[in-house]
Amino acid sequence: MNATGYSFEVKAQTGNARRGELVTPHGKVNTPAFMSVATYGTVRGVAAHDLQEMGSEILLANTYHLHERPGEKIVEGLGGLHGFTGWTGPWLTDSGGFQVTSLADRVKVNDDGVTFSSPLDGGRRLLTPENVIGIQEALGSDIAMVLDECLRPVADGEEPRSAEALDRSLASALERTLRWADRSAQARKRADQAVFAIVQGGVSETRRRHSARSISNLGFDGYAHGGLGLGESREERRDVVACAHGELDASAPRYLMGLGKPLDIVDAVAVGVDMFDCVVPTRNGRHGMLFTSQGLLPVRNARFKDDPRPPDPDCACPTCRRYSRAYLRHLLHTGEALGSRLATQHNLCFYFRLMEDCRRHIDAGTFDAFHTEIEVLASAKAD
Repeated sequence: MNATGYSFEVKAQTGNARRGELVTPHGKVNTPAFMSVATYGTVRGVAAHDLQEMGSEILLANTYHLHERPGEKIVEGLGGLHGFTGWTGPWLTDSGGFQVTSLADRVKVNDDGVTFSSPLDGGRRLLTPENVIGIQEALGSDIAMVLDECLRPVADGEEPRSAEALDRSLASALERTLRWADRSAQARKRADQAVFAIVQGGVSETRRRHSARSISNLGFDGYAHGGLGLGESREERRDVVACAHGELDASAPRYLMGLGKPLDIVDAVAVGVDMFDCVVPTRNGRHGMLFTSQGLLPVRNARFKDDPRPPDPDCACPTCRRYSRAYLRHLLHTGEALGSRLATQHNLCFYFRLMEDCRRHIDAGTFDAFHTEIEVLASAKAD
């Protein structure tokens, strides 16, 4: 890594799965690592000190949303994300490129950048490769992401693209993403902030290789896989991630963006991914879907209304140590904020433990057997 105060070292490897250590100016991250999603500078309903106690080492915030409110100048004036939020560990900021997908009905994309119609006030917002880097430098994140173009899937009611049209769109988005990456690299002013580029190319191995090879030549500090989790099969995802790794610098960290079901994560660890983020654990928690060592637990179901057991008898998180399934169900059904908070904390603890297990099995040389266990767990439902 070229940024000042950063390093990444692979400490152990089993097959392509690797355990590493990412050092940043604000702390160390053990990889494979899961980044809790703190879109607006907070993981919904969970305080920074609680995240630290649960074992979180790095958080992810969203550049576009923080640019909208409160604005990067306010954050910068209050000490950057570390001073503003109370989370003093490492931060990664996404570029806002995903909003090309999530706000597709409000977006126009051209070579200059991405123009949004703000959902807050209807005003126009322009994100360019250059100002996205500038916003993230003002936010003071440890790791900044370049702006990329992520093609959205076909929306309900739209005509599906023909194979030829989709091919043209993917080719255009890929080449634009590469041009933007070059502009992003030239826009950097802070030597103490790492910047990651993003591999695009759909499920085409040829395009993924081309993308990875091209951004590798620009000398970024790390690399991410973008544009996945949009309908491709598990096998397609695994194959395109693996083929891109053949073109990326093996000494740099690798990040799979936005995919985070447990099996998705362990599949990606198996082909050499180091970092992950996803809203799945927090969103599922708020809806009463808990990840447990026996499988998924829909704790809002009526059959748990008088169940005295903890959500997961094999879990030592604060929720499972103190509260019953019956009580958690009651809180969620009555709309008490504590219910969402306790369920979210449990799910995050499950994810942090999952990453610890990945690292432990890589060290022990037993990762393949652990991968098989997670495959079985993925289809299980807790009793």
